[in-house]
Amino acid sequence: MDSGGLECGRIVSSKAGRDQGRKFVILKVLDDRTVLVADGDLRKVANPKRKNVRHLVVHQGVVGPVREKLLAGEEPSDKEIRQALETEFKEPEDSPAPEPAAKSERS
Repeated sequence: MDSGGLECGRIVSSKAGRDQGRKFVILKVLDDRTVLVADGDLRKVANPKRKNVRHLVVHQGVVGPVREKLLAGEEPSDKEIRQALETEFKEPEDSPAPEPAAKSERS
């Protein structure tokens, strides 16, 4: 079975459960169905969340420094994970907020 891009350091978001929509970094691939994830905030590196891969959306981004530490057998800090997720999903400051769509009148 193809792992679908699941690797240590990959950024994912939850599409099911009480953490739905939350961004995480994969810390460890347990098997072809489950991974351990952390966000450095509610889910610390010391107590990662076990997630079914069917409940995750895999993003393009890989957190290089975190991946390197994990592959070297070291544990990344919660601060490193938080900073990486904030940097990866930061809103552009120069772009204006989108205008709300005008309501159409019904007859």
